[in-house]
Amino acid sequence: MADGHRHLLQPFSIPNPLSAQYGGSNNPVANGFFLNSLLSHFAADPTTASKPDVQGQNTRGMYGQNHQQGHNSRLNGAPGRQAMPMLYSFQQQQQQQPGHPHQPHGQHHQVIQQDHSGHGGGGGGGMIGHSGFSSGVLSNTSPFSGGNMQNGHSSTTRGGQAQQINEHWAEQLRLHKEAERANATMTEQHQPHYFARLKAPENRGIGGAPLPAGNSTLTADGEDDRRRPWSVEKSNVRQEWHQIDLSGQGLRILSPPLFSYTFLKELYIASNRLTYLPAEIGKLRNLQHLEASNNLLSELPPEIGMCTNLKTLLLFDNQIHELPFELGSLYRLETLGINGNPLNPALKEEIVERGTKSLINTLLEQAPVPLPPAPRKPIVVQEDVSQNLERVKVLTWNILCDKYATTTLYGYTPTGALSWEYRKDRIIQEIRERDADILCLQEIATDVFRDFFSPELAQDDYKGIQWPRPKAKTMSEKDAQAVDGCAVFYKASKWILLDKQLLDYANIAINRPDMKNQHDIFNRVMPKDNIGVICFFESRQTGARIIVANTHLAWEPTLADVKLVQTAILMEHLTKLAEKYARWQPLKDKRMIQVPSSMTEDGVEPRPDLPDPAPSQEYRNNTDIPLLVCGDYNSTYDSSVYELLSMGRVSPNHSDFNKYQYGNFTRDGVEHPFSMRSAYVHLNGTPDELPFTNYVPGFAEVIDYIWYSTNTMEVVELLGPPDQQHLKRVPGFPNYHFPADHIQLSAEFVIKARKDKKMLTEPDFGSGSNDRRN
Repeated sequence: MADGHRHLLQPFSIPNPLSAQYGGSNNPVANGFFLNSLLSHFAADPTTASKPDVQGQNTRGMYGQNHQQGHNSRLNGAPGRQAMPMLYSFQQQQQQQPGHPHQPHGQHHQVIQQDHSGHGGGGGGGMIGHSGFSSGVLSNTSPFSGGNMQNGHSSTTRGGQAQQINEHWAEQLRLHKEAERANATMTEQHQPHYFARLKAPENRGIGGAPLPAGNSTLTADGEDDRRRPWSVEKSNVRQEWHQIDLSGQGLRILSPPLFSYTFLKELYIASNRLTYLPAEIGKLRNLQHLEASNNLLSELPPEIGMCTNLKTLLLFDNQIHELPFELGSLYRLETLGINGNPLNPALKEEIVERGTKSLINTLLEQAPVPLPPAPRKPIVVQEDVSQNLERVKVLTWNILCDKYATTTLYGYTPTGALSWEYRKDRIIQEIRERDADILCLQEIATDVFRDFFSPELAQDDYKGIQWPRPKAKTMSEKDAQAVDGCAVFYKASKWILLDKQLLDYANIAINRPDMKNQHDIFNRVMPKDNIGVICFFESRQTGARIIVANTHLAWEPTLADVKLVQTAILMEHLTKLAEKYARWQPLKDKRMIQVPSSMTEDGVEPRPDLPDPAPSQEYRNNTDIPLLVCGDYNSTYDSSVYELLSMGRVSPNHSDFNKYQYGNFTRDGVEHPFSMRSAYVHLNGTPDELPFTNYVPGFAEVIDYIWYSTNTMEVVELLGPPDQQHLKRVPGFPNYHFPADHIQLSAEFVIKARKDKKMLTEPDFGSGSNDRRN
């Protein structure tokens, strides 16, 4: 198609829902048609409107509700052709009904009664609030300023003097006038798609715009992201249109297929006859601009709080009385257009006097604490495991260092749930509930380790070690205490710590003979002060030995090569240390090694009653020792880090090296001798598959892992994923029930019996499968 007509295609178009991709094709059938010519042909049977069931429950809704839509609309008047059910347009053949045609959200809500005396019109009754999940609304008793304001006025008077209009409300009034002008154009002059016409000039030639070069990754608002390992490949997927204009069509219902276009950034549904927004609106998590003015909306669905990228939400001239507390999650919202609604006077006064940001923050902070989600369930991977085999339960968790838990990064989280005083107690509570043998924690500050976690976990039989990131060496003693790092805790009555090692990746890299003279090491690897911690344990009871590594890699999406180098250094040192540990002499008398005990009321320290310890097991080579490698890798399934750990090798010309030079790694490749597998790979492709380990708006990926050596260990049980139903109204972590932006992973293993085991004595620990490399 000629470039001069390209603007007629993408910006405000509807693609073929059967095509594999929504954008990227120049075929008009696949890409859709300009809505001015297309949507005038959409029609639907009015009988397809949402109807209540026999119990009065409405069948619409996003989650677990089955709204049935008709699919008999005809496209462009072609007889017999079935149109895509994008939306339903109804002719305005009769006077509209002012009331809401259904009871929203059914049994999941309770009505909160409000006194709306003094409102400038609209129906009675309060906003529908969720009985437990904070879908309530801010009532007149909420802690706002007490002075009420008439909703139909643009200013108020106090003591007989006119109140000066501030900049927030002046902008509100200006946008309201623009919305009225657009509505007049579409209704009085019968010219729909006002916004598509308005933006047509700026959208010319959009299909020919090249993608930006390089590996830069941006958030939805165009700012550099922080502490989020975005996939560069995913961020560079071409999407040629991001806007839809459905305004001025007389629509009564929006069809669910509209909300499958999750890439939408702008949606215009103004000047229609919509009485509600479907719960599916929460799927449009990239949405930045929503224009829904001049409709018949009487409420907003709580799921709108999932649209955390929204900057502009225009709702002028509707019938909205109350706002759901979930609106408080829209921490990036700059403009809430609400004038012309019979809004609760307290809400109106807040936005008039202090603006959108203040209102959103108040809704966030005053929201009730939601009901807790269903507990994460253990998932049995292997049954009928011999009771004679050594069991090892490990937990790994990035607990979110307090200094990173800021309202700038986590503006959707109430300050009460974000405070360290609250989060630390929830973290300890969850650790105690899991009752793991070994804990691998990331982002744990030195002072927090010393003053809180160590004494608290000592009550549960844990001893621990911690190293901060190397930058602590350059700081004063006081400042160094706040530097975060990695910690390993272990049940001291079960395990004996034989050795511990710190891996300072940058220091190791710059001192390698094959790398120390290469610029890329100094420019890319050295500035990152990530670390790894390696511990070597022996079981008091069975004598089995195990190596445990804990690491936290660089987060930047542009540093895939650095993450690979860091992982390569980790595996290289694990290989050398395992060779050393295979020659480690057995312990002569484990009874002489102190076992921690707790104080009784009379001050006596009773020693725990432990069984007689077995002799130390001995190993022939480095791959015979059971190995666990845990941590936050900031790397997804498709990364070179995952490839190295799972496959044992990465070629020297791997794309993640990106032509950078890293000595032997980029000359010969990277490899390790261990047979490794991610513990949670056992859930892949199952209903219990882990959807993410890091969950924030715009990012939900698996980036934390528990790797184990398959020839020496087997998985018997895993901690399942979070409650999916709970997540449908949770835009991101942390919150009151998830105290960090990462979730913890926990796996229980058995150490396989060894047919060729060489021991000081030969106790029978049960039979097991042959060693294998997977």
